[in-house]
Amino acid sequence: MPRSSFAKVDVVIDTGNPLLDRTVDGLLLLEARAVAEDAYHIAKKGSLSSKDLEHSLKKMCKEGAYWGTVAGVYTGVEYGLRRARGTNDWKNAMLAGALTGALASAVTNGNKDKIVTDALTGGAVATAAELINYLT
Repeated sequence: MPRSSFAKVDVVIDTGNPLLDRTVDGLLLLEARAVAEDAYHIAKKGSLSSKDLEHSLKKMCKEGAYWGTVAGVYTGVEYGLRRARGTNDWKNAMLAGALTGALASAVTNGNKDKIVTDALTGGAVATAAELINYLT
């Protein structure tokens, strides 16, 4: 079961399904990032209005849906590869990141060169994240 830490607060997600647990965990992390980013912009501006709150909520919902879907795809592919290959290593992360990057790019952009670039980027980022996790 994945564990996340928000400002020294541990959050444990347990839905009974490891794939759903990881997807919800990723979504919560992304929403926390969106809240922190908007809070920074509001503090920098120096005032808070109902329009700012409405904009922030719409942004959180839109980004949460998009990135939650991307996180779900990555998690599902990585989990499936781990089960199919019978091992948990960096290769699963690389393949899952590449496939997720390609799918996300194909849905939002039909440019073949961009799809290949996003697949390479997704694979590289996922592999780097996995290797960093091994070091810590």
